[in-house]
Amino acid sequence: MTERRDAVGKSEGRGCCHRPDQESIRRVSLMKLGVSKLSSSVRLALSLGAVVAMGTSTMAFAQDANSQQGGQPTEQKAKQLQTVVVTGSLIRRVDVETSNPVVTIDRAQIQATGKLTLGDLVQQLPAMTGGNVNPQVNNGGGTGQSSINLRGLGSKRTLILVDGQRLLSKDPNAIPADAIERIEVLPSGASATYGSDAIGGVVNFILRKDYQGATFTANVGESDQNDGGQQGYSFTFGQTSDKGSIMAGISYSKQDGVLASNRSFSRSALSLSQTTNGARNAYIGGSSSGPYGRIQLPKSGPITDAFSNCANKAITLNPGGNSQVVTPANYHCYTNSDKYNYAGVNLDMTPQERTGGFLRGEYRLGDHVTAYVDAIYQKTSSNFQLASALFGTDTTGATIAKDNAFNQFGVGPFGTSFGSTGNSFRTRLTSAGFRTAAVGRTDAQINTGFKGDFTVFDRNWNWDVGFNFGHESVVTTTGGLANQNELYTGSSTMGPDGVAICPSGVSAVACQFNPFDINAPGSIAALKAAAASAPSNVYQLERTWHAGMNGELFDLPAGAVQLAVGAEYRKDYQHNVPAPQLVVDPTTGSCILGSQCLSAVQGGYTTKEVYAESFIPVLANLPGVKSLNLIVGDRYSRIGNFGSTNNFKFALEYKPIDDLLLRGTMEQVFRAPTLGELYNSGSDAPLIHTDPCTGYTGAPAGSPMALACQNVPTDGSFVNTYVQSGQQASTITQGSRVAGFDVKPEHGKTFDVGLVYSPSYVPGLSTTLDVWHLYLNDTITAVGLQSLLNLCAGGSTLYCQYIHRNPNPGPNQGQLLQSTVEPVGNLGSLSTGGIDWSANYKLPQFSFGQFVVGVNATYLKYYTQQTAPGIGGNITYNNAGHLLPYGSAQAAACPDNVGVCTFPRWRAQGFVDWQFGNWSAEWRMRYIGAFRNGSANPDEATSPVQGAPATTILHYGSTIYNDVSLGYNIEPLKTRVDFGVNNLFDRAPPMLYANNTLNANTDPSTFDLMGRYFWARVTVKF
Repeated sequence: MTERRDAVGKSEGRGCCHRPDQESIRRVSLMKLGVSKLSSSVRLALSLGAVVAMGTSTMAFAQDANSQQGGQPTEQKAKQLQTVVVTGSLIRRVDVETSNPVVTIDRAQIQATGKLTLGDLVQQLPAMTGGNVNPQVNNGGGTGQSSINLRGLGSKRTLILVDGQRLLSKDPNAIPADAIERIEVLPSGASATYGSDAIGGVVNFILRKDYQGATFTANVGESDQNDGGQQGYSFTFGQTSDKGSIMAGISYSKQDGVLASNRSFSRSALSLSQTTNGARNAYIGGSSSGPYGRIQLPKSGPITDAFSNCANKAITLNPGGNSQVVTPANYHCYTNSDKYNYAGVNLDMTPQERTGGFLRGEYRLGDHVTAYVDAIYQKTSSNFQLASALFGTDTTGATIAKDNAFNQFGVGPFGTSFGSTGNSFRTRLTSAGFRTAAVGRTDAQINTGFKGDFTVFDRNWNWDVGFNFGHESVVTTTGGLANQNELYTGSSTMGPDGVAICPSGVSAVACQFNPFDINAPGSIAALKAAAASAPSNVYQLERTWHAGMNGELFDLPAGAVQLAVGAEYRKDYQHNVPAPQLVVDPTTGSCILGSQCLSAVQGGYTTKEVYAESFIPVLANLPGVKSLNLIVGDRYSRIGNFGSTNNFKFALEYKPIDDLLLRGTMEQVFRAPTLGELYNSGSDAPLIHTDPCTGYTGAPAGSPMALACQNVPTDGSFVNTYVQSGQQASTITQGSRVAGFDVKPEHGKTFDVGLVYSPSYVPGLSTTLDVWHLYLNDTITAVGLQSLLNLCAGGSTLYCQYIHRNPNPGPNQGQLLQSTVEPVGNLGSLSTGGIDWSANYKLPQFSFGQFVVGVNATYLKYYTQQTAPGIGGNITYNNAGHLLPYGSAQAAACPDNVGVCTFPRWRAQGFVDWQFGNWSAEWRMRYIGAFRNGSANPDEATSPVQGAPATTILHYGSTIYNDVSLGYNIEPLKTRVDFGVNNLFDRAPPMLYANNTLNANTDPSTFDLMGRYFWARVTVKF
């Protein structure tokens, strides 16, 4: 939503996300539509509002408090609003229609959606694509954080600002929503203006100012399935005088979790397979690590002969079977139907609880100097839940001795052990309960300093000197894991009473652990004794000293030349402190607790920058040239030991007539690696679809294939067990500094050409059209296991050193080891482009109310990755219009560790607003266009159907969500009541299947998992 100011500083709200030049409308909210299931919540909200409002005087809700109750005279406001700084520029100007294609969400829109967090709101913008972390992402999320991902480039390439200053956490949920006046979104690169990270664009959260009075707000909500309840409360107060202003507020919100088993589309891990005759079948599958085990048979011997019909040479225990008697009566051949259905115990909505506050104050020290402080604080508690922990030779690095008392597969001359030199074995520790993590996050940001103005040769200049400090602490307490050292699987003997006897020093409880029967009493007791929880801490600090000034230099015939200059000095630091039980062993890839391993690393760097931007009015008020302006900017940055970079910006604004603005921008962009990309390290469980060494028969020494397939048998018999079983592998992730990868900043250019047309002959109509393009080289990304294998075999031998395969002769020779490393490095190039379009029309006033209609849309023309441009083995992935499935090489483009991501061609929002007296209503549409999974190009094909050809394609149609609202101002009580329904028609997300996704059989970062959702809110001002 835009907010547009006129000469006296008034503002009106608007119903959806629009450009700064468009007409605005007043606040609207969502309607209940007579749904009885929320009636109790509504009555509570109404009662609460009446009690709080009792005894207060009449007030209007047509405008925000800062415009209707501000303490400053109208003339003073007008003077302050004559010039503004629009996101994307450093120049103060009267115009809000500039070369920057800024989309603004005003306060009315923030309140009208019923969203308790800003991340949920911003992620719905059409320019957001390609996946986002949000509370619906359980595996890979669950931290209470939401990411902002402009142009599908990821949160690391989207800069987040609060009043023009960096927000350390990059998490919009860490900003109390009640503190925000509006949100300005620039979906275009802006490194010359703001420095590193601003490649995909900038989101600037503008704090409320000059607030007078107090407001109390209460929110409630619940899904159509009687779950996912939410509640939120906020209190804001402020005072403004001629000496300054102060505003503060506190807030509390809570969102209940929702189990995946509560939704039909996510309660089971549905995989899609194809038989040899082409028939397709969706079966309930999941993980090959189940509670009854997956046991690889010896190559020969009586046991193997007894199960000669097992095509995959693997068996599993029958439910209730005797694990100590290995016969078909107790075991059967392992098949897909034996996979463990992990889905139902996961979460479709992770629980969150937030407490926060904010403070904004200014004090005029004199006529030309003002001291200021902006501070926000947020404490977040959240949880995620996963299926029970894994245990096995290729999942946690476990070994089972040949002479272990419970290893009946080790008996006799053909017996075997399990581990690095023997067969593989995996199971799931279901009797130990679910894996959980409780996350406590504390985010604090304070920006303070002095600002003012001075005059040089009758020309006014503004200046600002300040210090911006950000601190984030994340404490994750992991539960549901077992201390692997307390699960004894070494040498032991079986006593005559059926009790295992172990060597001295092994506890009697640990000795009775039977890995082949997790539900045996001895195993349950051992798991209970080995149960452990462990905390891990991550601390981040950012200190920024900033100084800048802007003003007029001299006059040209077309107007005054303006200049903005400044400098910044920034220090970033991160420290990871895992519990000792979680510290990863780089030689084995495991840790004492077996999974979710981390490394204790720390580091940081400094950034020094100077910048300048100039506004040059070239022509004005000539025939065919209402105005022609040139904007030139430059920023020089020196970043740690990564070197320096200089980035330029050139922009043109041309108005041939009053109604039409033509604009164009070219800007150089860059991004330095984040501290996480440099220093993070831990365990990962990636999925892969192919191994280039399958069927390997040898290659010349030193060749890419020989390096990729080191230790793989050359008789053509090799089959990767992870690929064959569809099981997730186990690896180590390492930041570039930890992995010894010499990463460098990524760099590129962005282009934007567009127009703004507001025809005077159709009052109230405005439209924008922007064509944009970005290309980026040396992209910094985590090189996933699939990419690692493909790059090494294709000729990028730099990556071969990170592939570790079993060297020991035997059934597992050549299989990937847990010590395989997925490093962060510079991986190829990226190019993307498309079209943004918006149209908004404020209809003439009718006797039955005022209507405003509009649409905001983005078309993604292309999103192209190249893995190694100019190097042998380079592969080009064309991602526009595609789902990037979990584990595929092209999923390296998926930002923010969401597992999968979707790049539909079209995304759009539409709205119809109605206002009549104290009543208001709104209909909003969210459109996510069609896409497909799979490709006809063999180089980038990953089959979305198990057993189907690699070039198989699944097509998916568009998804449309409808949200409605109704609101009423109770003027005598100074109270407003709002009711709403999101996803009115209960549209379910598309079924993408578990063999292509990581969460809920779909893409939770793109689609709605909650279904129909009701909410209500009461707002009281006094």
